[in-house]
Amino acid sequence: MAPLAALLLPLLLAASSNAAALAKPVEYHSFAATPLSPHPCTAPAAGADEDVFGGSLAASAAAGEEAPAVRFRVVHRDAFAVNATAAELLRHRLRRDRRRAARISQAAAGGAAANGTRAGGGGVAAPVVSGLAQGSGEYFTKIGVGTPATPALMVLDTGSDVVWLQCAPCRRCYDQSGPVFDPRRSSSYGAVDCAAPLCRRLDSGGCDLRRRACLYQVAYGDGSVTAGDFATETLTFAGGARVARVALGCGHDNEGLFVAAAGLLGLGRGSLSFPTQISRRYGRSFSYCLVDRTSSSSSSSRSSTVTFGPGAVAPSASSSFTPMVRNPRMETFYYVQLVGISVGGARVPGVAESDLRLDPSTGRGGVIVDSGTSVTRLARPAYSALRDAFRGAAAGLRLSPGGFSLFDTCYDLGGRKVVKVPTVSMHFAGGAEAALPPENYLIPVDSRGTFCFAFAGTDGGVSIIGNIQQQGFRVVFDGDGQRVGFAPKGC
Repeated sequence: MAPLAALLLPLLLAASSNAAALAKPVEYHSFAATPLSPHPCTAPAAGADEDVFGGSLAASAAAGEEAPAVRFRVVHRDAFAVNATAAELLRHRLRRDRRRAARISQAAAGGAAANGTRAGGGGVAAPVVSGLAQGSGEYFTKIGVGTPATPALMVLDTGSDVVWLQCAPCRRCYDQSGPVFDPRRSSSYGAVDCAAPLCRRLDSGGCDLRRRACLYQVAYGDGSVTAGDFATETLTFAGGARVARVALGCGHDNEGLFVAAAGLLGLGRGSLSFPTQISRRYGRSFSYCLVDRTSSSSSSSRSSTVTFGPGAVAPSASSSFTPMVRNPRMETFYYVQLVGISVGGARVPGVAESDLRLDPSTGRGGVIVDSGTSVTRLARPAYSALRDAFRGAAAGLRLSPGGFSLFDTCYDLGGRKVVKVPTVSMHFAGGAEAALPPENYLIPVDSRGTFCFAFAGTDGGVSIIGNIQQQGFRVVFDGDGQRVGFAPKGC
């Protein structure tokens, strides 16, 4: 046997050497480790609102009615900063994020409407602002409501359908930026009759019998609620594009965590969502690009747009598309099929497609793309595999013990300007890929240099691709083609 072993040993050594030579090296990004500012945000200067949104919408309300597309500028919500540090606002944002993710999981599995509506007493574009400075996690846009147009900050939400805003007279209203819309001063406001088809589209339309007025109520999982009259109104967008007879809730009784926003622009797939309502004129496609959550509102490079109409699906060599997946038990959400994730250029074996697949018979599982959730949540087995792969590839970074909020993998990068971090890419059905820049998955959580891996695990059934991971991408919701696209550096 000795002569045989002597012959085999060189062959084994050669095979081992060849395998090592063929092994793919770990791919890294250079990452600028900029911690959060320790200084409290300050109130914006007078007139800053018009500056960050590029001028008054009301001034453009009389412009051409037949714009081929609707396009509104997107501005970072830090323009409406409050006297709190970025770390304090982040903690508040993550608390809200937990509530929202729980509400989405409950709605997806239970088949309840995502907007919670029940009986109760060419294209369009606008600027979007991320919500760290207000602590809510949503992104804002500015539109004009009524005739003449009243400027209104609206939360963009792909996880809701009903469009609504606060209205005077207020029985109960929260503080918002700018004036509260008063329908009595608008010549284009129209009440919806209780017997109208629009009222019947609500999950359970209420009725004020004395006025024959349709009523709406929307309750959210974080405890926020809005209720009032269901009506139609004209909305005005940047450049003068106007859309008449948009069905919306005129909320006279509102409370919750919608700090600064006048209301919500529901962008879901349901029959009352804004994209569905304008589809006859503009088609069923729209896109957005979300600016960095801590970007400066004074930097023009940080501004972005939301676009409805033909320009929403502009061709780009870097765009990649994946088919939308339908959940028969929940029409609102935008489901996609996530088939894998790579770390350092190598697919993570434990991120199994079976753990991320939608079960259409129960409505459980699957992956949605959501603008209102901040942190991407993956089914627990997939997340654990991703986290372990990232930790292994980032072995050169110093782990910070204890984690932070819902993050269990954090690093102490204090005193380091630039570090090497493993690449992370998400792979979707049809060959689509979203190669994330490092700031989309390693985020600062304090002013001392602690950075956390911005993914989390969930046992709630549905996985969610959140807005931190979407930053900087032009995300396309092509309702006409029933597909979702990702275009890097799309802002």
